[in-house]
Amino acid sequence: MTTTKSEALLARGQRIVPGGVNSPVRAFRGVGGTPRFMAKANGARLTDADGNEYIDYIGSWGPMLLGHRHPEVLAAIEDALTIGTSFGAPTEREIELAEEVQDAVPSMEMIRLVNSGTEATMSALRVARGFTGRDLTIKFEGCYHGHVDSLLVKAGSGMATLGIADTAGVPKAFADTTIALPYNDVPSLEAAFASHGASIAAVILEPVVGNMGCVTPTPAFLEALQALTKKHGALLIFDEVMTGFRVARGGAQQLFNIKPDLSTFGKIIGGGLPIGAYGGRAEIMHRVAPVGNVYQAGTLSGNPLAVSAGLAMLRHIRANTGLYDQLEIKAAALCANPPKGVTVNRVGSMFTFFFTETKVVDYETAKTCDTARFGKFFHHLLANGVYFPPAQFEAAFLSTAHTDADIAHTRAAVHAFFDA
Repeated sequence: MTTTKSEALLARGQRIVPGGVNSPVRAFRGVGGTPRFMAKANGARLTDADGNEYIDYIGSWGPMLLGHRHPEVLAAIEDALTIGTSFGAPTEREIELAEEVQDAVPSMEMIRLVNSGTEATMSALRVARGFTGRDLTIKFEGCYHGHVDSLLVKAGSGMATLGIADTAGVPKAFADTTIALPYNDVPSLEAAFASHGASIAAVILEPVVGNMGCVTPTPAFLEALQALTKKHGALLIFDEVMTGFRVARGGAQQLFNIKPDLSTFGKIIGGGLPIGAYGGRAEIMHRVAPVGNVYQAGTLSGNPLAVSAGLAMLRHIRANTGLYDQLEIKAAALCANPPKGVTVNRVGSMFTFFFTETKVVDYETAKTCDTARFGKFFHHLLANGVYFPPAQFEAAFLSTAHTDADIAHTRAAVHAFFDA
């Protein structure tokens, strides 16, 4: 497998782009070696600049539920190109997309479209503070909610991969508005509310974590979140940027039968194109300008390309709800009988192979992983045409485009590494 063109592109990129990449995890710092520069994608396959083909388990970090270049999504984008790419004015399709999201996620009584998952979480927190008149936010160690200043405290994802504890450039005053607690730790959550309950505006979490690897919430943790936020008048925010339309059509809140006060979504509602959304109870969302006094705006919010692609994808999902059963079967087959020394966490079609025998329930247990061995595993898979996330602390994803042959090939490659 040659990487000559990827190596040349990395060297060229490093002269003008920090690290040669436009998002840190792409640099392969967590696994070593040369990042692959991709040339094209189709279905469940990626092809790099050197012509190497891979079975893709990243799926643009989750939104490619239907695989790359799904014909219905492509047709919708082509149709949108005939009407224009950006108006800076409202369109009917924006309303249709909001209605489609609301149909799947009933807790979203009102919705505001934005341009990314980061923008969605940033806006949801601002609304929560404006609605409650409070300043503090509880987040959980290892959860990543985009590069929002106040939420980069003990964040997962790329920061965990690069070993960055707290990023530079965030004023201490911003960080002081955030309380970071261990995930799945009910006593710590109770203690935080006992000490600061009257000042806590919101609790934000990934209802299934994808940014320290795939970690599921315990029933007791979810019960405590609901009870404590309600008791103290704080808002419960589900960051469903990864889980929305992924673990179920209605997201993790459908899976766990919980109704959060606010929810955030990312590019999956745009068929993989740049978009996001936040929303929740109408009385909360009525605080958003121009109705209320919490300001948030964006010229490209609801742009026709992303909205049209999202409508095609979400309508396909609504018409083919059986696809979740198919994904469950494929994912269960892929993750069955894990090799010794590996813990596999999975929820639906998102999963992680943790290189530890410890049960992974939070960031501390995730950090028990042998990241060096994971790096060897990653490169073994890459050499065998399988593209896993290039970091131990990231979830992997299946799509409906993955075939039984793809699953069989991947399982054989995984077990060949451990047999060797």
